[in-house]
Amino acid sequence: MNHLQFKDLGIQAYQKALAVQITHFEYLKDLKIQNRDADNPIVPPHFFFFVSHPHVYTMGKNADKKNVLFSSQQLTDKHIEYIHTNRGGDVTYHGPGQIVGYPIIDLDQFKADIHGYMRNLEEVIIRVIAEYGLKGERSQGETGVWLDVGTPHVRKICAMGVHTSRWVTMHGFALNVNTDLNYFTGIIPCGIQNKGITSLQKELQTPMDEQKVKKVIQKHFEEVFQCEFVPYKGLDA
Repeated sequence: MNHLQFKDLGIQAYQKALAVQITHFEYLKDLKIQNRDADNPIVPPHFFFFVSHPHVYTMGKNADKKNVLFSSQQLTDKHIEYIHTNRGGDVTYHGPGQIVGYPIIDLDQFKADIHGYMRNLEEVIIRVIAEYGLKGERSQGETGVWLDVGTPHVRKICAMGVHTSRWVTMHGFALNVNTDLNYFTGIIPCGIQNKGITSLQKELQTPMDEQKVKKVIQKHFEEVFQCEFVPYKGLDA
C-alpha cells in the first residue's frame, strides 16, 4: 500500500504554498530519473498538503483574462492577489474557509492515467459531501464536483486543476466549506458561465468545522486511492 506523507500547512500565501509544492514535485521527478540507473532504486515517497489561502484569483495555463471581472483597482481595494500558475483550467478563487488539497504523488505507483486520476479526485469529494447529505455529481466535460447537474440550479462546490510531469502530480482540489462566495462575483469561475457556486455552509445553513471536514477528506482519499496517510517526514528522511 502506498503511503502519503501528510502535512497541514494552515493559512499560507499562494506563492509560498506553491513553492512548497514545486520543491516536492521536483524532488519526486528527480528521484524517478535517478532510479532509472540505480542498482537499488529508492521507493518514491508521496505527499499530501492541506492549505487555506488568503484571497487570491489564480489563472490556469489556458485561462482567459476576460474571465476576471474585477479591475486592477478593485483587486487592490479588496486585497485580492492575481497570480498565473501552471495548473490546468481557467480562473478560480481561493480564500479563507476553503479547504485546498495538494496531492503530490507518482501516478506510476498508482495508475498512470490522468483522466482516471481526476475522476478519483472527484470521487473523493463526492463521498465526502455525501456524509453531509449532499449528492455530488460530475458534469460532462467539466471537472470538479457539482450539485443538481442538469437543472437550472446546477452549482459547483469543488473546483479541481492539476499539473503533471513524468506522471508526478501537483495542484489538486478546492472544496468550498465556509467560503465567502461573494468573491466569486469577481470572476467567471473556470470560464463557465450561467452556473452557480456553493459551499457546505450555504447548503447546510450552518458553519462547518473545517478540521472535521479535513478528517473526512483524508478517510475517503485513503479509500479511493487505496493508500494510507502518515506524518510528514521531510525530503531528507
